[in-house]
Amino acid sequence: MLKQRIITACILIPLTLLVLFYFPPPLFLFLTAFIMLAATWEWAALMGFAKRLPKFLYLLLMAVLIGCALYVPITVILSTAFIWWIIATMIVLFYSRSSKSTNGRYPVFLRGVMGIAVLLPCWAAINFIRNQDSNGVALLLFLFVLVWGADSAAYFVGKKWGKTKLAANVSPGKSVEGVVGALLFSLLFSMAVFYASQVPWGLWPWGMALSFVTVLFSIIGDLFESMMKRQAGVKDSGKLFPGHGGLLDRIDSLTAAAPVYAFGSLLMGTYL
Repeated sequence: MLKQRIITACILIPLTLLVLFYFPPPLFLFLTAFIMLAATWEWAALMGFAKRLPKFLYLLLMAVLIGCALYVPITVILSTAFIWWIIATMIVLFYSRSSKSTNGRYPVFLRGVMGIAVLLPCWAAINFIRNQDSNGVALLLFLFVLVWGADSAAYFVGKKWGKTKLAANVSPGKSVEGVVGALLFSLLFSMAVFYASQVPWGLWPWGMALSFVTVLFSIIGDLFESMMKRQAGVKDSGKLFPGHGGLLDRIDSLTAAAPVYAFGSLLMGTYL
């Protein structure tokens, strides 16, 4: 399992860097839209759609909404997404503490709305960050390494020292010790990047706080997708990536982290 994860990561990392550094903004926008639509197809399966027609209809709806999002102010999208992820946090907490949570399913319509709330702002946030003048690529790379590095830290720390279950009804494999490892990574990584980039000392507390909160929400994004998989009765959202599962399994943390990070960066740019 670990060997497959490493091999898959060795393939995905160079591809991600290639796209991030060499794709012009319009091509990057269309590629990320395609990725989100592929994730939408997997989400449709989590909704319980077995036939292709309802999946295609849901895919078409998401495509239309992505097009409409181009004309919506990014502040509206990001602020709405932040509110949504606060609500999603409450949903995960309630689900994880409910002894009946594994017996019932959310209505298909509600799961469909959740899919839009999870995927659409992520796409908008990633492109918003990518298009921030000359710093966009660096900011997005920082986000990717922050989220995926924290996810790896949580995995290895949890595997080595994890004893206390984080949310047993949602994702039995995740531990409180793993979360501590992820949050510690966020602080150390942020300090290392800020020092190397000669970020003014006065901005360090704000930047480290944003990294810390971003990783916290990345964990919520991971747990939320795990909750949806438990609702659907599946282990992985797909089989696209050996050792990683489906596309949703690879971007679940990013779905929450990207809009929160973008929203926080927007606030910092406005008020600092």
